[in-house]
Amino acid sequence: MTDVSFSAGSDLPVNRRRCVLVTGPSGAGRSTALNVLEDAGFETIDNLPMNMLMGLIEDSTQTRPLALGIDARTRGFSTNAVLDLMSRLSGRSELSVDLLYLDCAPDVLLQRFSETRRRHPLSDGGPPIAGIEREEGLLRPLRSRADVLIETTHLNIHQLRTEVEQWFAPDGKRLLNVSVQSFSYKRGLPRSVDMVFDCRFLRNPHWEPSLRDADGRDSAVAAYVKEDPLFASFAEQVFDLSALLLPAFREEGKSNISIAFGCTGGKHRSVALAEQHALRLAQQGWQVSIRHRELDRQLEGHGTL
Repeated sequence: MTDVSFSAGSDLPVNRRRCVLVTGPSGAGRSTALNVLEDAGFETIDNLPMNMLMGLIEDSTQTRPLALGIDARTRGFSTNAVLDLMSRLSGRSELSVDLLYLDCAPDVLLQRFSETRRRHPLSDGGPPIAGIEREEGLLRPLRSRADVLIETTHLNIHQLRTEVEQWFAPDGKRLLNVSVQSFSYKRGLPRSVDMVFDCRFLRNPHWEPSLRDADGRDSAVAAYVKEDPLFASFAEQVFDLSALLLPAFREEGKSNISIAFGCTGGKHRSVALAEQHALRLAQQGWQVSIRHRELDRQLEGHGTL
């Protein structure tokens, strides 16, 4: 797989790793915030024991930005333990550390627990309001120390995503990961694809002996496919459709879109189209990954194409 991507927190100096500690009362949206950060390129870990966090953050072999979920259920949790961790991290010149606190009014938290019929983790078998009040007291010192405070009382899940992205996504932009793949119709459609384009009408390099053993990444094969009179118009219209739909998908809140090109063997025409399409999208600033399903199968030893 080939990736063309950018890093979350790209406004930071390249030698500083971004670390976000995410906390707040249960039901306020912490899990949603972590999912948004993961979509933004962060490595996200939830409820790791407190005594393991420092070692994870100090791992010099990792360069991705890091988002850590912490709440009252975390093993070894205490307000002092979190404040001590923040104090130790604040002096590290190679780190940029933020405490993100998600808050919510108690009556709305109570409504959310009633709607989902979930037990509050600190209620000790009692009514949810008892756990909500207990947790609010435990977390109050962290709320006052938050670098970013997001009040979720009146936010839906899409509005919360927008708020988190504005703070932590690169340049405050909503992110969309685009996967472009090639495949063989003989082996069926790939799973979970959003848009599929059939390339079987284009001239087939398989019937050209000098090109048969190469694939669509080869310049000679790509040139042969592009010589088809319909290629330029087809490729341009597919790109125009992507340029129209991808921003709409992004604004709708989707984090991943898959575009697939298929041909008979999944080796020549679909590969050439996928390569060209992915490159053009990357040149427009989209985060793109490329997969050639049948070529990958061949490399993995699943037989010839």
